[in-house]
Amino acid sequence: MAETVGDDLVARLQEWGITRLYAFPGDGINGILGALRKSGDKPQFVQTRHEEMASFMACAHAKFTGEVGVCMATSGPGAIHLLNGLYDAKLDHQPVVAIVGQTFASVMGGDQQQEVDLLSLYKDVASAYVQQVNVPSALHHCLDRALRIAAAEKTVTAVIIPADVQDMKAVAQPQSIKSVHTGIGFVRDRGLPTEEDLHKAADVLNSGKKVAMLVGAGALDATDEVLAVAETLGAGIAKALLGKAAIPDDIPYCTNSIGLLGTKPSWDMMQDADTLFVVGSSFPYANFLPPIGQARAVQVDSSARMLSLRYPMEVNLLGDSRATLKELLPLLKRNQERSFQETIVKNVADWWRLMDDRGEPEDREGGRVRPQGLFAALSRHLPDNAIISSDSGSAANWFARHVRIRRGMKASLSGNLATMVPGVPYAIAAKFAYPDRVAVGTIGDGAMQMGGMAELLTAAKYYRTWADPRMVVLVLNNEDLNQVTWEQRVMEGDPRFDASQRIPYMPFHEYARLIGLGSVKVDRASQIEDAMTQAFAADRPFVIDAMTDPEEPPLPPHITFKQAADFTKSFLADPSDGLAGVVNAVREKVDEFVPGR
Repeated sequence: MAETVGDDLVARLQEWGITRLYAFPGDGINGILGALRKSGDKPQFVQTRHEEMASFMACAHAKFTGEVGVCMATSGPGAIHLLNGLYDAKLDHQPVVAIVGQTFASVMGGDQQQEVDLLSLYKDVASAYVQQVNVPSALHHCLDRALRIAAAEKTVTAVIIPADVQDMKAVAQPQSIKSVHTGIGFVRDRGLPTEEDLHKAADVLNSGKKVAMLVGAGALDATDEVLAVAETLGAGIAKALLGKAAIPDDIPYCTNSIGLLGTKPSWDMMQDADTLFVVGSSFPYANFLPPIGQARAVQVDSSARMLSLRYPMEVNLLGDSRATLKELLPLLKRNQERSFQETIVKNVADWWRLMDDRGEPEDREGGRVRPQGLFAALSRHLPDNAIISSDSGSAANWFARHVRIRRGMKASLSGNLATMVPGVPYAIAAKFAYPDRVAVGTIGDGAMQMGGMAELLTAAKYYRTWADPRMVVLVLNNEDLNQVTWEQRVMEGDPRFDASQRIPYMPFHEYARLIGLGSVKVDRASQIEDAMTQAFAADRPFVIDAMTDPEEPPLPPHITFKQAADFTKSFLADPSDGLAGVVNAVREKVDEFVPGR
């Protein structure tokens, strides 16, 4: 038996196969830190610059590996700091366990320093399971259940351990009428719908003449099955951003992203479809799906609560995407009418030609470059097995449209929470999970100043331990909180509010060199290719500090009359604001309708 509860915790994590904890220290977890030291740092303690970054890394670990991610923080403020990354995991349905310290159990209720009601604080983000270990013999079942429930329900759980309990002698529960005895391990359900539901789904899909598929993160391991369904039904495939790596972008009937950051072929396909087949996606924007009543619909999801949520489904299939599609495929009949898919193929080819045109490097006034040229070049330079993350903001627009995913790549971002800052910690977590692969983070200067800069220090601390030290961070340095600026213009009809939107210039390339990383500044289009070559040949993490044009509009694939009116209203309210953006917006929308595109 382990000596202390802290020792027992570390030993139990080892039994579960947990290899890494993303964390920041504090005296509320000193008993656990001492146990990790005695264990030879197994599991590995990855020291982040901030607890929020630890929870983002745990979320990214879960997204990129499919394993449970574990983060740890001290009592009070440390536990509070974890919340944003934990909500990122909860909203994107990722298994993450938070281990948090607490003030001494013996003094709780006495207004002690750092005494926070963590059970109440965590009852939403860890609603599936949050427990405090008040006696040593409760550790095993609390930790076992937290890990098992997180894995089973793909959600966030939490275990709170008071500081004095960590140092108590570890004891096992004697078997009695009031004891709990748990074991190690998790067995995944096969996840298959009933035969009756599969046949109902096949009947709907076989009757469709214009089948549009939408795939998300739940289809990441079902690439071949999704393609086989699309080939059989003559369907097109759109991807929610969390499912960007599910289907390679060289598939001619893959329309790439859907939604506000999506493509026109995705919009056109959905508007014309008579059948909708959603696989493993909780994509939230219903107005980008077929008009209600136009399409019969089928959905596959491993969570019953997510079924028939975004669109009224005729048939719901509760099950794992890959296993379900394998069972469904023999029931599907080949659609001999291929004109719908052929139209999609033509539209996709036209769209990629347009993206290639927009991706041509172009100088802008004031030593700025067009952001699309950076992302097009990044896409060309990505190694075959690269792992790409994007931050929220305008970077996500160009990531969604210009980065072409190939088989073997992984890609993710904060989907449903859409929080700022994960771009860099996601990339760092990718390097710990796959130290022999190249990781890339794309991020705006606002998120970089908010937290990305600090996490570069984490990369600087650990990169020598990675088998391949390459990690590329592309920063869009435009001195503007750009996504919100455009939202103010298009959604509110307001000109830019400088007090909230303009941010101070930061030479990120100089900062990177200061902390021992590689870097280059890009302020001319002619520098882009060389910058990418340098970054992917570097012997350490590398920052591309790109001076980008803030007046390049991140336009959705379909602009409503209200959005156009509000954009015009914002310009008329202050003609000095956004004139270049108006010109660029008009030019780009006209480009989409040029014959032969």
